[in-house]
Amino acid sequence: MSTLSRTTMSTAAITIQNLTKEFTPPSMFARGKITAVRDLSLTVESGHVYGLLGPNGSGKSTTMKIVLGLVTPTSGRTFIFGKDSRDVESREAVGFLPENPYFYKFLTGKETLHFYGKLCGLGGKLLEARTKELLALVGLEDAKDRRVGGYSKGMLQRIGLAQALVQEPRLLVLDEPTAGVDPTGSHEIRDLILKFKERGITVLLCSHLLSQVQEICDRIGIMNRGELIREGALDDLIAIENQTELVLENVSPKLVAEFKARVAAEGGRVVGEGRPQQNLERYFLDVTQRKNGE
Repeated sequence: MSTLSRTTMSTAAITIQNLTKEFTPPSMFARGKITAVRDLSLTVESGHVYGLLGPNGSGKSTTMKIVLGLVTPTSGRTFIFGKDSRDVESREAVGFLPENPYFYKFLTGKETLHFYGKLCGLGGKLLEARTKELLALVGLEDAKDRRVGGYSKGMLQRIGLAQALVQEPRLLVLDEPTAGVDPTGSHEIRDLILKFKERGITVLLCSHLLSQVQEICDRIGIMNRGELIREGALDDLIAIENQTELVLENVSPKLVAEFKARVAAEGGRVVGEGRPQQNLERYFLDVTQRKNGE
């Protein structure tokens, strides 16, 4: 069995209780304090992919930094698998990929993973096996001996995901993992996140790509002005009440007309009609992969 395999834990991966964070403005002319997060409470269940969404300045990045122990809250508490996230021990179970990760450009992909592995206390045959496994997982086996200074943005994000997995985390925190990545690279990263979920790894994801969030997240929380304004299972939140969608295939116009008449007779109405569409990302990938003979 792969060393990355994990079983879902009964303890919640992340618990946030009444979290508030206030900042004092750096300017001497500013008055009062800025509240970045206000009385936030939410739970991320183990083994789920959770999307934390919101416009710029909504407080989601501050929330992530508090969970990671990088910022001290004004009040409230956060826990990682039941351990207070202020304790260093809680971070042993966490892998983190920031929005703009920095890597030493003179190192190769393989050397980069060796570097982070040694920081986590790995070495010898164990580190070699771990590096080989991670390079295969993120699809960079053929680029392992290339300097990361020559990597594309998508490749940098993938080596970033690999380094976040070096210590076999149970929780991955990803801040805009597809920022600046082309549609093909974004699709590959999305598939990697789904692989992580299959292995029992919990993922907390911040992203502005709502189509991607819709494809991979089990639950989402939407923040605005420091407050959690919506939270729940994705399918429940985006469902339109009092409407049922039917997609028909190989149906005659006569049967469609009869169906509409029956709906009208029972007091209902057809509010929309047209050909089903796939999203643009899927269309783009289908066309380009077909062109390349894949």
